[in-house]
Amino acid sequence: MEGGSSSEPLEKNETQKGPPKPSPKIGPFVPRTDHNPRELKTWAKKTGFNPNFSGETASVRSERDPDDKNDSEGFDLERGGSSPKIEIDPILGRTRENQRIEIEQILSGTRNWSKKTEADGVLGFRDGPGRFEPHKKRIGVEPAVELKDDHKKIGLDGIGKGKEDSAVFQTADEKKEISKDEEEVEIDLFPEDKEPEHRELKKPLGMKCGLSENPGFAPLMYYGLQHYLSLAGSLIFIPLIIVPAMGGTDKDIATVISTMLLVSGMTTILHSYFGTRLPLVQGSSFVYLAPALVILNSRESRNLTENKFEHIMKEMQGAIILGSVFQSILGYSGIMSLLLRFINPVVVGPTVAAVGLAFFSYGFSQAGNCVEIGIPQIFLVLLFSLYLRGVSIFGHRIFRVYAVPLSVTIVWMYAFFLTAGGAYNYKDCTSNIPSSNILSDECRKHAFTMKHCRTDASSAWSTADWVRVPYPFQWGIPTFRLRTSIIMIIVSLVAAVDSVGTYHSASLLINSKPPTPGIVSRGIGLEGFCSLLAGLWGTGTGATTLTENVHTIRITKVASRRAMVLGALFLIIVSFVGKVGALLASIPQALAAAVLCFMWALVVAQGLSILQYSQTSSFRNITIVGFSLFFSLSIPAYVQQYQPDSSFILPSYLVPYAAASDGPVHTGSKEFDFAINGLLSLNMVVAFFVALILDNSVPGSREERGVYIWSRADDLANDPSLLADYSLPRKVPRCFHCAKIPNT
Repeated sequence: MEGGSSSEPLEKNETQKGPPKPSPKIGPFVPRTDHNPRELKTWAKKTGFNPNFSGETASVRSERDPDDKNDSEGFDLERGGSSPKIEIDPILGRTRENQRIEIEQILSGTRNWSKKTEADGVLGFRDGPGRFEPHKKRIGVEPAVELKDDHKKIGLDGIGKGKEDSAVFQTADEKKEISKDEEEVEIDLFPEDKEPEHRELKKPLGMKCGLSENPGFAPLMYYGLQHYLSLAGSLIFIPLIIVPAMGGTDKDIATVISTMLLVSGMTTILHSYFGTRLPLVQGSSFVYLAPALVILNSRESRNLTENKFEHIMKEMQGAIILGSVFQSILGYSGIMSLLLRFINPVVVGPTVAAVGLAFFSYGFSQAGNCVEIGIPQIFLVLLFSLYLRGVSIFGHRIFRVYAVPLSVTIVWMYAFFLTAGGAYNYKDCTSNIPSSNILSDECRKHAFTMKHCRTDASSAWSTADWVRVPYPFQWGIPTFRLRTSIIMIIVSLVAAVDSVGTYHSASLLINSKPPTPGIVSRGIGLEGFCSLLAGLWGTGTGATTLTENVHTIRITKVASRRAMVLGALFLIIVSFVGKVGALLASIPQALAAAVLCFMWALVVAQGLSILQYSQTSSFRNITIVGFSLFFSLSIPAYVQQYQPDSSFILPSYLVPYAAASDGPVHTGSKEFDFAINGLLSLNMVVAFFVALILDNSVPGSREERGVYIWSRADDLANDPSLLADYSLPRKVPRCFHCAKIPNT
């Protein structure tokens, strides 16, 4: 007899002739410690695939519990007094028959399956991503039999609708009389981690706080601040890059930071109630940073002398508004639901990775301007996030969760002591005088160092107001131009693709059940509205779901929607204090660049990690990904060759973003030339289109491509817990229904 959950006394009992003897009691099964049955092994479980049958199900039910009303997909082998002899492997949860019975696995995409072989039976199970049946399994120990003509009907529908297919079990053994003294064996697959009969998704395994949990005001506020602090690099450092390049003052940097905090708080609350309802922070994404640098480094913008900052900001506001309108139409019209069939991990992975690779020329070239600050910052953030990530202080892994804010605080204090100690004091030099007005050659030589290293180089603290409320059109009425609008429309599509990958990864991490295409479309449509708010307030970039959300949820183990809302309310209140933005604006530029080196590398890693949902060993996939990433760097480098004057005017780290005005494309229209050349110089745009074309044209199976499997509306309707997680507030669906906007 095969191994597994069997034993020698059972084998002897089966072969013994004469009256049946009572089977001895079997002790509780102790699972192997080196194997985790909950681990997501297959492509189906990784991607959220929910077939009607899977041979790698984590549970088998051989007897229906009469008290379980939700066991529509189970089956009763003892009904009618006969059943085949079945063994259960308690480690893998697989069902095996002692003789020639095999388990046929059919993943044809249909909801019902039925297959019969000559002497083989078919057993159906329900399998889903991270979803398990109750852990107590009842296994009838019976001799092998052959069913009569009145074959039993067994419900095998994967979503529990009660549909039935016929399953015929036959054996080649002689018919035996069934003993009435049979005993049943109970096997506890997970004795140390039990789950209730009705699965709860409010608090997934390993999470400190589930999606709808309410541990109290104080813990929620703590969790919310913790989440936003871990995302500090993405929320506050973008203005430190774009505002100085736009010709803005230190006060303008403080104002833009406060505006970003306000818009991030508002859009996060909107997304928590009216978007996908996943606990995802919205903010100024790096996806919009590269096109913003392309727009502000155009020849026309470089030649501006008066009101340069306001002029460029208003032009970017107009482009962001038009791009957000396109994204809202894409989502609320349902077009995004159709596009989802073409967007897979092999497309999303290199696109997200290219977002981080787009800034390789800016990263260390800026951090290296002040090596005594940049190098320690990079060292500390790596030390905290990698080497000390397992260190726990009072039960909290603060180094892993707060790697960025802790390292920034320490290095910032270190830079303050360097400044106060006179490390950057030079004779007859002051950091408050622009380098263009410095007459001494000796002082001019140190002006660059003082600007990047001194903590008092910024005048934001002295010029900012204590209380200032950001308001729409604070920079003036937006201006609309065709060339910048085309760029932002395409970039909004890339931002939507980025968000699709974040939705899927976060949903499996939180709910273990992906949203429906309608919910994804609803989230993309709301992100368009959030970018519209960012354009009206003037943040310089659009608002979208931050890619770093998935990493933050994984390390903080917090997935509470209420915590995100409380944290967003705190951001809104802080944005009204002008001195807070001024304090953040005084961070030395070398320190900010060093932090961004880590953040951009994390974005690259996050993009590559998306490939885990596909077959990473497939030659097809690795070729597509490698080809996409290579040409995302090579094509922009080719476009940059057509700008001979830019290298003498702009700093080296801004040269890659100045190719739009002098690119190789010449159509006769300057507006179209600027737009096409600008798009060809954007790494993530090139990576997206190359991967999209190759992945949808090169043949490959669904398993190989790792096709995203989204839930269906009836799936959520049959699962009240999931429906409550994704459904809109009570009165809102009526408005969505009237407007024909996707709800679920």
